[in-house]
Amino acid sequence: MRPTYLEVNLSQLKKNLEAIRAHVAPAKVMPMVKANAYGHGIEGVAPFIESYVDYFGVALVEEAIQLRGLGIKKPILVAGGTFIEQLPLFFKHDLTLTASSSDLLIAADQLAREASTRKRLKVHLKIDTGMERVGVHEYEAEEFLQKSPACRHLEVEGIYTHLANSEILDSDSKLSATSKLVDSRIQLERFQEVLRFYEKHSLPMPMRHVCNSGGILNLPEAHLDMVRPGVLFYGVYPGREIEKKIDVKPALTWKSKVAYSKVTLSGRSVSYGSLWQAEARTRIVTIPCGYADGYFRRMTNQARVIIHGKSYPQVGRICMDQFMVNVGDDDVQVGDEVILLGGGITAEELADWAGTNEYEVMTNISARVPRVFI
Repeated sequence: MRPTYLEVNLSQLKKNLEAIRAHVAPAKVMPMVKANAYGHGIEGVAPFIESYVDYFGVALVEEAIQLRGLGIKKPILVAGGTFIEQLPLFFKHDLTLTASSSDLLIAADQLAREASTRKRLKVHLKIDTGMERVGVHEYEAEEFLQKSPACRHLEVEGIYTHLANSEILDSDSKLSATSKLVDSRIQLERFQEVLRFYEKHSLPMPMRHVCNSGGILNLPEAHLDMVRPGVLFYGVYPGREIEKKIDVKPALTWKSKVAYSKVTLSGRSVSYGSLWQAEARTRIVTIPCGYADGYFRRMTNQARVIIHGKSYPQVGRICMDQFMVNVGDDDVQVGDEVILLGGGITAEELADWAGTNEYEVMTNISARVPRVFI
């Protein structure tokens, strides 16, 4: 096994899930495990948490099929855009479809009618209340909803929308009257207006879900029947200023080992481009991890690591497979453990060094970095 690996604390993920469930009760919980469980490793995460969840959420039909291949029996919602030619896969693998257009809804019903199985395909209707990604606009939703009862070979199990700015508090100045940002409460009002269709026509209300991680924390009135925690499930808050109302903790520790240790003389440059030069005699150690592993090249001369409980600066251009660290006069040798994330280094810090967000930090940890499940 590579000396560079991710240690994933499955017990902490379970605790995070339990804390979220207690906060949103009696709403159901659908953790989002797309993008390789936000980089944590779907093959270890999903089977471990299955008995503690109500639903699984993914972005791609391929991700859902992978879950079935892992033996997952719980319902799986494919939340991303689906092509009509992919519909047979939903029947074959017993997946829940996001019906984001009338064309997709009707095509699914027609395929279900032609299928030999008597089991109806489950669908969740997607309403766009301000994200402008996929889904039927709330002001065009009534015609869309009117078509669903006629699709007798489908089971319209749910209806949902997605919040664009749920991590931003209402009191934040960014949500002023002149701002282009869509207020989450406005989105919720639009969604609730759509739901009046069911009362007006005396139809049973499908399962309603709105909240992502930010919504879970900031919009309790939108918990409704189910919530969809993403980054919060993995122990990371979706915004820096958001109130930490739920006791969740990160489950990831990214570790490596020193692969080379040598003394560099004053005036010698380190790595490609000679972007860093030793001002005095110092020890430089090489870590076998690079941007091909997801350790961003743009963190060059900004990142820090922890060795023997002490923080040290990364120096010189980060390479594809390696990077260097200045440990000064300390006796750091080959084989010593190095912590890149966790153990005092947060995903937020890596995000700041890379000029991105915590989501990209976690989901960009390469598949060639082994996951070790604790």
